[in-house]
Amino acid sequence: MDVEKVTDELYGLTPAAFTAARDAYAARARKEKDAAGAKAIAALRRPALAAWAANLLARQRPREKEEFLALGESLREAHRTLDAERLRTEGSRQHRLVAALARMAADLAREAGQPVGGTVAHEVEQTLHGVLADPEVAALWAKGRLVKPPAAAVGFPAVAPEAMAARPTAGREEGGSEAAVGGAAPRTSRTRGEGSSGRRGAGTSGKRGGEAARSPSPEASGKAGRDASEAAAREAAQRARDLAHARTEAEEAAEDADGRERELRAARDARQAAAGRAEETAGRARQLEEELRDARRTAREAATAAGEARTAVNAAERALRSARAAASRAARAVERLER
Repeated sequence: MDVEKVTDELYGLTPAAFTAARDAYAARARKEKDAAGAKAIAALRRPALAAWAANLLARQRPREKEEFLALGESLREAHRTLDAERLRTEGSRQHRLVAALARMAADLAREAGQPVGGTVAHEVEQTLHGVLADPEVAALWAKGRLVKPPAAAVGFPAVAPEAMAARPTAGREEGGSEAAVGGAAPRTSRTRGEGSSGRRGAGTSGKRGGEAARSPSPEASGKAGRDASEAAAREAAQRARDLAHARTEAEEAAEDADGRERELRAARDARQAAAGRAEETAGRARQLEEELRDARRTAREAATAAGEARTAVNAAERALRSARAAASRAARAVERLER
């Protein structure tokens, strides 16, 4: 049996149809005495819904697939070479393309009669990010044979800030201009604050200085807000990944349970069939034993009759000999009388 052809066909089916078709092919391979093929086919795992939707995209949209694979190669190369400009350009393209392809996969799944919800759509996006970052995931996706979304975060390694020429923000550009014109503007500002404090008196200066020390700067507040947002986003992404992983494990456990239940039913059917055959064979054996007993009894009776017949024959033969002897004597006596 052509295992590659069967594998390609199976992963083109919906998850609901996968298990029955796989088991049928494995049984057929066993019937054909192809033990290796049967083992390989039986080991194939049913794809999770998100993985199936991503596979469907790769199978039915070859042009988009090639474009996405090329983007993954470009991104991985940019990370290897720390090409900052290329990372910015391809990174922006990455997010747009992942979102567009995830929507396309959801549309294809709906057309195939298997609509996907928001959580599964997120898992499709996670899978596509994994395709970009991991060559092994990309190879499986290109064949349309992914089994489940990446269980953990699959992404590109972080690039050190000093390795990338980050774009300046508006505030930094303005600060830079001031420094270029005024020279030591920040230092002058501090000096001006100190002078003002001195004129207003030590008490006022200490109070306001303490308030200024306690009040975070706008830059610090902005950074704290960004850090909190990033932490919340990471926590939400981790929860989504954990949920996807748990859902995949639940699907696999349910599939294993279904397989064990089918095996149990088959074993019970086989046991029942074997018990029926055993009972039928035992009945036939009893019948044959009775026939054998009858045959042996008939044989014994025939042997007895044969013995009796032999005895009668011997007696008849003796009587015949005696009768012949008597007839011979009588004939001789008649002959003597006639003379």
